Amino acid sequence: MVARPVRSLATFVSLAALAACAGSSSSTASIGPAPLVSAAIPSPDPRVGLRAGWFNAQSAAWNLRVVSETKPSDPFINASTPGDRRLFNSDLAFTGKYVIQGNYSGYQVWDISNPAKPRLHSAYVCPGSQSDVSVYKNLAFVSGEAVAGRLDCGLNGIPDSVSKDRLRGIRIFDITNIAKPRYIANVQTCRGSHTHTVVEDPKDNANVYIYVSGSSVIRSPNELPGCSAAPLNEDPNTARFRIEVIKVPLADPAKAHIVSSPRIFQDLTAPPRHAEPVDSAALAARAARQAAAGGGAAGAAGPPRARGGPEQCHDITVYPAIGYAGGACGGYGLLLDIRDAATPVRVGAVADSNFSFWHSATFNNEGTKVLFTDEWGGGSAPRCRDTDKMEWGANAIFTLANNQMTFKSYYKMPAAQTRFENCVAHNGSLIPIPGRDVMVQAWYQGGISVFDWTDPSHPFEIAFHDRGPMDSTKLVSAGSWSSYWYNGVIVSSEIARGLDIFELVPSPHLTQNEIDAAKTVKMDYLNTQGQPKYSFTPGFALSRAYLDQLERSRGLSAEGISSARASLAAAEKLPGASRRDPLTRLATDLSNSARTATDSPKVSMLANSVRDLANAQR
Repeated sequence: MVARPVRSLATFVSLAALAACAGSSSSTASIGPAPLVSAAIPSPDPRVGLRAGWFNAQSAAWNLRVVSETKPSDPFINASTPGDRRLFNSDLAFTGKYVIQGNYSGYQVWDISNPAKPRLHSAYVCPGSQSDVSVYKNLAFVSGEAVAGRLDCGLNGIPDSVSKDRLRGIRIFDITNIAKPRYIANVQTCRGSHTHTVVEDPKDNANVYIYVSGSSVIRSPNELPGCSAAPLNEDPNTARFRIEVIKVPLADPAKAHIVSSPRIFQDLTAPPRHAEPVDSAALAARAARQAAAGGGAAGAAGPPRARGGPEQCHDITVYPAIGYAGGACGGYGLLLDIRDAATPVRVGAVADSNFSFWHSATFNNEGTKVLFTDEWGGGSAPRCRDTDKMEWGANAIFTLANNQMTFKSYYKMPAAQTRFENCVAHNGSLIPIPGRDVMVQAWYQGGISVFDWTDPSHPFEIAFHDRGPMDSTKLVSAGSWSSYWYNGVIVSSEIARGLDIFELVPSPHLTQNEIDAAKTVKMDYLNTQGQPKYSFTPGFALSRAYLDQLERSRGLSAEGISSARASLAAAEKLPGASRRDPLTRLATDLSNSARTATDSPKVSMLANSVRDLANAQR
């Protein structure tokens, strides 16, 4: 639970007036030293030993360029208390040229049409914690969970244990004029909304749905009728062991309401657990004492009682194009069938003794793999020390087929961080590199890491950015909460330091053609937890990206790659429709080569991309 900002109503009015006006930002293009570019991670790793500081911390970048660093706007910064948890920046959503940055005290809207100089477009002060944000067309949805959150967005909190003024659930805004959002409705839930997910049902154009994940205490039925904290065997309508599904009619979003409360956790037993490093020695010592005493104490208590399973999700990522959702729920990673968006059904579940707190999920673009994160420590503890195992606070990668998830490997940001840096796996997204599974991910004060998990058994890092700790003498929470790819750039929400924007640079792991192909993927809006299926526009960069990958993997002969590159270059010089025939011939030649190539599937992808390019010529 997070405390609210304590300010007077007069202060609130002045802040709201300030927030209504677009302000200037303190951005600078090409911040810091030029990035290191190489195939191998530099040794020693430049992330280790960085100088501490708030806005003057030392930083390191590898195969990644810092485009801009923008401080929080005035209503969302506390100069007297760096790292003030009441003013944490949280998650991101995107619409058009804007990024909406959640904050425990509301949200900010940044115009990133010029990524080198983000501009504050508006800010909305509305405490509630943690203010995760999502968008759909002209609507914005904001999570509220704190018991101090008010329906009227006031700053004076709620002292009473039961109050008609409390908001715990989803706030709905009309952002037709994004500079002046209009608060149009809210939907109250029994546990509030820690996070939420907007779900688009391909069969239902009249509504969108919201999956609400609440992880706080269950409110009193005197405050919200129907809320019960009783065990399931005592009350079949208990608020435990369920999520809420909200239906939002697009013609009248003010009529949004809960339509179902699926019990997706029901009948799950407690998952296996792991202990912290300090506990391992304590357990060994206790075992030695018990052995010396004859072990009687251990047997006297009788058989251990079975622990119950999880009763809430932290986060749910939906992938409507494949009909699945990944639920990171307590001690489990769940696979949900969402073909009927209003009634998600659990069809699979995995647990792992190396995982503590399953946090979020990401599918690869083809829907053949799913990655779950472990936010062990809840994001406020150091979990990347050199004493922490690489399997702890990491990602777990699974292949996916026939509702079955099969574990393949772990991935963790590989540089040791200090005991004064909160660091653990957190929010990330796919980068649309054609023919590969590449992801950017936030690790709090571990910075951001870009990694390739095309081979699910052997993921590896290809780029990073990191800063020194906020403080070199004590742990002050900060770092990247979310890092997402959006229309050609990586945007990171830095808890204490504001908004960061990065660009990938060519390296031995990623060519300019691959980057250019990724930049052809354009989105009108993005909620990363509502994962879109990326598709690529036919183009010369796309075909060249596949050629670069074949050269890197030696999946096609050097002669074949050289010949294809020459043919593409020659065709590109021709005007319009006259390109069609040479490109068609090249596609046919490549299809024939695929039969004997070392990487036949990738050569076939190349051939198809060239054929599509030929057909696109006019």
